[in-house]
Amino acid sequence: MVNGEAEPFVVGSKSFTAVAINTAAKAGQWIKTKLGDINRVDTKFSSQDLVTEVDKGSEKLIRNLILTHFPDHSILGEEGVAPGPEASAKALQAMSDEEYLWIVDPIDGTTNFVHGFPFYSVSIALAHRGEVIVGVVYDPTRDELFVAEKGKGAYRHGKKTEVSLEDQLSLSLVATGFPADRQGALVTNLKGVQALSPKVRNLRVAGSAALHLAYVAAGRLSGFWEIGLNSWDIAAGALLIQESGGQVTDTEGKPYNLAVRNVMATNGKIHAELGQELAAAEATGF
Repeated sequence: MVNGEAEPFVVGSKSFTAVAINTAAKAGQWIKTKLGDINRVDTKFSSQDLVTEVDKGSEKLIRNLILTHFPDHSILGEEGVAPGPEASAKALQAMSDEEYLWIVDPIDGTTNFVHGFPFYSVSIALAHRGEVIVGVVYDPTRDELFVAEKGKGAYRHGKKTEVSLEDQLSLSLVATGFPADRQGALVTNLKGVQALSPKVRNLRVAGSAALHLAYVAAGRLSGFWEIGLNSWDIAAGALLIQESGGQVTDTEGKPYNLAVRNVMATNGKIHAELGQELAAAEATGF
């Protein structure tokens, strides 16, 4: 303890958390300078799954910064993995035994970024032997930084974040996404949308899972679910929510781990009710 505060996770004199914060902020500010200056947009898994040279440039910047400080660590980044759910699962499995694994989404919400819709983020998490110990989500548009350390709380610009108090779905603002897998995950997720729309206060689909998760942690949303996400979409946000007093599981209610693709994250108070509604609608993805 230093001055009554918990010490950050460190290797030698280098704080994991400080490196994650610095890296996310630098990547986010660089991304912001590229807004409206995109020379090429490619598709990956589907025509709705976009990638730009800015995604690739952001990931390169993030990799370089992390490896400068921690050259022995491993990095799993979205742009270094082939498109599609099978490739994502294989990439994670191949790195599952790494002692320190950074899990990076260089732009979560690329479609929004391409269209100039101001809801996208940089997501950086660090897992130690498969357990997430640091999570950072940075929103360059609003210059909002969400940070969590395992066992030490979650913060937005130095102020502790706490989940919302709503204890019923009918009182809750809940978010989801429209997956790029149009034939599989999207169909399942739309069942959930249809079932939940009349049972919640309202639904939001803003296009960045990492930022939606950060909003659950900050109490702006009471819940979020989505089918067919990847580890880099969820890892940082999941820790933010857990450290803010919320709950993160798969859509069947099983404990969260890095391999979870169908995620359900809430303030904890509506978790069971949300899970019941998704199950009744056959919208869990299982």
